[in-house]
Parts: sequence; structure tokens; C-alpha cells
Amino acid sequence: MENSVDFLKVLNDDLLVKILTTFEDSSDLVRFSAVSRSWQRFVIKNGLCKHLCLRIFPQLSRVDYVNELSDTAKGHAEAGSSNYMEWKALEREHRVYAFLAQHCLSFCVRKCISEAIIASSTDHYPEESIVNTLEPRDRVARRASYWSSKGESNPAVPEMLTYKLVSDLCVITEINIRPFQAKSVRFRMGHESCQDSGSDKFVWTYTSQEFPMAQENRLQTFRFPDPILCIGGILQVELLGRVLRHEMDGLFYICVSHVQVMGQPLSPAFGIQILEPSEQFVLEARSYTLPTLPEETEGEYEYEYDDEDEDEDEEEDEDME
Repeated sequence: MENSVDFLKVLNDDLLVKILTTFEDSSDLVRFSAVSRSWQRFVIKNGLCKHLCLRIFPQLSRVDYVNELSDTAKGHAEAGSSNYMEWKALEREHRVYAFLAQHCLSFCVRKCISEAIIASSTDHYPEESIVNTLEPRDRVARRASYWSSKGESNPAVPEMLTYKLVSDLCVITEINIRPFQAKSVRFRMGHESCQDSGSDKFVWTYTSQEFPMAQENRLQTFRFPDPILCIGGILQVELLGRVLRHEMDGLFYICVSHVQVMGQPLSPAFGIQILEPSEQFVLEARSYTLPTLPEETEGEYEYEYDDEDEDEDEEEDEDME
């Protein structure tokens, strides 16, 4: 290996960092750092795995610090010079972010809603509650299954449907909605407030663009340009623009048959601790084992109709009236 070149000695640090931050796969950085101890120190010292994760998920800019639960006691017990402790912190960041990138790149999409929390209004409760939107079929027990808002004279009044996801950290790629009629939709992601903030029960850390909705009673898919990291496990669907006007009372309504959130939960490998009132959070690595994800076929992501549903589909609008 007489002709081998050590790039750390040939290139200046700024140029080398610029080159390495173009890597899109954490395994490339791992292979780079495995060449030698000096190369490994360079990757750790410059936080390259953290930079990679921040590029994939800008929402991680809210991380105050990272923690490894398995080594928490050891980490607090260690003593030494400030340089030593700083280096140990950099090593810990490297391990956590390298595994996070690996976890997210081994992507397996699944349904991510755990439960329905609340709707901003409901016309007839519980017959038309938000819980109905978790049912993939549009008819249950020979009745139309949907959520309906209360009527409003102003068609611009929005409605919100709020859900709890299966994990406090979820990577969301798309949201599927079957509306009866609404002009557009917007999504918010965040966490429950730890403080007594009156009507502001949730803190939103991400708000999407406004997506137009087709005026058709079918499952509609809304894909994000890039995967979104939901920090806190709360997702809100904001429905904008009422189209359906009831003939009997002349009021405008919004109705939704089904809501489906698709993505990847990061638990049990990762968890968070919200730091209020700063709205930053601690990223916790709870396990360095990639989870075995449940097998799901494409059919599970689609509507499942039985013969009775298909025969009665045309009666749905009559039931709503």
C-alpha cells in the first residue's frame, strides 16, 4: 500500500467536510470511518452523521441533546476533563444519529394511527363521531360510517380532526383521506402541551402546505415532498372550505369517511422527552436493535369492500341527508 493516500492529510478539513456531507447513506459514513482511527475521529468530531440526519429531517433541529438510556447511569457517573467529556458527548451523538439514519433508511411503510382524540365539532354524537374515520369501510352494519361536522352558515369555517399516532416519533410519508366534500386540507404534527395553556392543548412543530381536494367520494392520497418526522405523536387534519350545503337547514357541513396515516414508527428504538417551555426535546436511543416490523400486504392499505358494501354504495348520500 505504498501508493495509498490519506485524504485527511491532502485535503483541508472544510473541503473534506463538504465532500462527506454529500453522502446520502449512513452506511457510507460508517465505511469511511472504518478505514482508520483518524478517519473515524474526523467523522465523529465533525458530527457528520448528525448533519446527515438534519438534512433528511430538518425537524431534528429542535433536539437539545441526545441520550442513551442503557448508558445513562454510566454517562452521569463518568468524570474527567472537559475535553474528555466533550469527546464522549460527540461519540454518543455519533452512535445515536448513525443508528437513526440506518433505522429510517431501512424503511417499511405501515399504518400509524393509534386512536382518534377529538374533532373540532360533531353533528350527531356518537353516531357521526371521529372514531368512524378509523374504519376503512364506508358502511358498517348497513349504515354509512363517517364523521360529520356541525353546520355553519359561513362556508369558510374550518374543521379539525386530531389523532394520536402509534409512536412519539413517526416518519410520515403520506396521508390518505376519503372526504365527502371539502375544498382543501392541511396537516399539523406535534405534541401535547405539558403546561396549562387553556385552549392550546397541543404544540405544533410542523405545518404542511395546503393540499387541494377533489370533489369526489373516494380515497385521496396526499404525499409530502419529503418524509416528515412527527415529534410527539400527534397529528391534526385541518379541513378547509365547506362545499356540502344541507337543504333542510341551509347550513354548510364537512364530512369524512376515512383517514389513514402512512409511515414508519421509530419506537421502541427511539423515544423523546419534551423540554418545555423551550419546545426543544431530548432524543433518546433506547435500543440499538432494528425492530422486526409486522408483515402487511398492499391490500391492507386499501379499502376493503364486501358484497353488501358494494350493493349499498349508491345509498350513502341518502343516508347522510
